Amino acid sequence: MGEFRFGEKHRAYMRRAMDCVINVAEGAVRAGKTVDNVFVFAACLDRSPDRIHLATGSTIGNAKLNLGDCNGMGLERIFAGRCRWGRFRDNECLYVTTPVGERVVIFAGGRNADAYQRIRGNSYGMWIATEINHHHDSFIKEAFNRQLAARWRKVFWDLNPTSPGASIYKDYLDRYAADPGERFYNYGHFTIRDNPVITEERLAEIAAQYEPDSVWYRRDILGQRCAAEGLIYRVFADDRAKFTLSAEALPPLRHINIGVDFGGNRSKTTFVAVGFPERGGILALLDHAIAGGKGEIDPDRIQREFAAFCQKVRAAAPGVPLKYAFCDSEAQYLINGLRRAMTNDPVQILDCAKRPILDRITFVLSLMSSGRFHITDRCPRLAEGLAQAVWVEGEDRRKDDFTSDIDVLDAFEYAVERYMGKV
Repeated sequence: MGEFRFGEKHRAYMRRAMDCVINVAEGAVRAGKTVDNVFVFAACLDRSPDRIHLATGSTIGNAKLNLGDCNGMGLERIFAGRCRWGRFRDNECLYVTTPVGERVVIFAGGRNADAYQRIRGNSYGMWIATEINHHHDSFIKEAFNRQLAARWRKVFWDLNPTSPGASIYKDYLDRYAADPGERFYNYGHFTIRDNPVITEERLAEIAAQYEPDSVWYRRDILGQRCAAEGLIYRVFADDRAKFTLSAEALPPLRHINIGVDFGGNRSKTTFVAVGFPERGGILALLDHAIAGGKGEIDPDRIQREFAAFCQKVRAAAPGVPLKYAFCDSEAQYLINGLRRAMTNDPVQILDCAKRPILDRITFVLSLMSSGRFHITDRCPRLAEGLAQAVWVEGEDRRKDDFTSDIDVLDAFEYAVERYMGKV
């Protein structure tokens, strides 16, 4: 394990974790929190009297990536040569050969309200969870219940800081801290500077992705708990001209996508076209909204105006492929109508990914902070939507009360969300 390097602060946390029941590592991104918990979890697995254990993330994919792989430092690496992936009672798991017998680590996702049903029926000895603040409370309670019969009960959680009023603090961490009990609660707070493998150059590169005054900088870089408040895209609202390009002077584009949000009641059906420049980043090209409320817009009108919008997009960027239209997946009958109407057009009509709104927001903010987001003067609705979007006070939620244009933001995000890891 020569490639595992731990600073003294991390070593102290891990020593305490060997003795404590509840272990929580909180702090900045890239601080080494998850690696600490994985390392101690693995050490305890080699001596645990319990056969079945639990490893979770917001989704099962997140759990396997961050705990199983963990950038090459996960359970797969630690138990190399004595572990194998398989299934246990219809759950994905990692079988591990230990000095005390075979152990089963079941992997699961805990984000959804009904996710707890996947972990019922088993008793678990230890539970390791990454991004515990993205687990549904019903899942957390069920996982605790499943540990009641454990012979050596241990819990390992990690999280990046969030709003101080979040339920993970009020219902769990703050309560444990108020009355920790001897050898019960072990808490460690870490920043990037506590991680010995992060160089000053790498730290500067990571920090450059954030606006220094933003809530995300305080959370992800400084490791502080703080509430989201005020304008979401303040950097854009304060200087729109910095991000705006003339529609007549576009950079070379690889391809274009369209995002489609279908309206209802007081909201409008909205299209946003986004180009992907050859040099990287994204460029919002055109937007369009169909006027009229619920009952006033029929599928035929949506199809006609979408076809006309595609023509405008191609005229705005001649020769650039229009590849995909990602549509709000909750309106399948409207999507099917668009597919039929566009049968002879090369644009592919697909469902949007519906990634969490907070993930979409942080992605766009990172592009703005690093100079990789631009918008043309032919996107007036999107420009207004970005400039006016605000947080629900004290919560990590975008306010959706018609005081700002959320429809155009959804359409814009649908166009780019599948590229969040590539741009």
